[in-house]
Amino acid sequence: MTDARQPALRPDRELARAVKATKAPAISRAAAVLRLLGKSNAPLGVQSIARELGLVPSTCLHVLRALVAEEFVSFDPETKRYSLEAGVLTLARHWLRRNRFNDLAQPVLDRIGQAFDVTMLGVQIVGLEHIIVVAVSQSGHTLQLSTQIGSRFPALISATGRCIAAFGDHPPSELEARFKTLRWDDPPSLDEWKAQVSRTRSQGFAVDPGNYITGVTVVAVPVFRSRGKLSHALVAIGIGSALRRSGLPALQDAMLSAAQTLTNQLSGEVAPTK
Repeated sequence: MTDARQPALRPDRELARAVKATKAPAISRAAAVLRLLGKSNAPLGVQSIARELGLVPSTCLHVLRALVAEEFVSFDPETKRYSLEAGVLTLARHWLRRNRFNDLAQPVLDRIGQAFDVTMLGVQIVGLEHIIVVAVSQSGHTLQLSTQIGSRFPALISATGRCIAAFGDHPPSELEARFKTLRWDDPPSLDEWKAQVSRTRSQGFAVDPGNYITGVTVVAVPVFRSRGKLSHALVAIGIGSALRRSGLPALQDAMLSAAQTLTNQLSGEVAPTK
């Protein structure tokens, strides 16, 4: 799960439909602009933003000016391009301060990452739309990834997606429809994926042995809030051959134990360890 695996920028037809359906189109447009600028590696001009999001340029300009006034977006008068401004950090900082999962998960990610020499992620699950990386721990040894806090990925991709399909209580027809849109290096067939989801449900964790990224093994375990609602996942990423040598079953056991503790803490069954 790296930023490099995310699709290239392109017109968002779903956004256009959402803007038409919503009772607050200005908010939808502003959110779409912020997401686009957040994914872009370079500042963008009005025409580029409008084209990528399917917006009328004049409407796009009004949205950008409002975001500049609120200090969420900056404007370079020389290049006539826009980029994210530091104002978005204020919102992010407040969210991180109030998100209990991050505080509980970070030491767990650090401990497992160092013990097994893997990159560890804590991700928040947003229905069937996407997952968002909210915590990261890199061992600094065998594998370095460009994934950062705030990175977004399709919900059903890789090992985490198998957990969502297994424990998210979503209609099979919707899972199948979304599965067909996923991009893999070595895509499993739908039947293979269904079998993997079933195995995930029985064993409590999921493994992607290189389907998503060739040569990279991804392990994911679900974390639940109260009443068994799937809310987060712990994710380990490493070179497949290295993980097999260092002990994949031991990593899976450590992650299962950590996820159970986090689930208990988030549901208020046990107090956080100090």
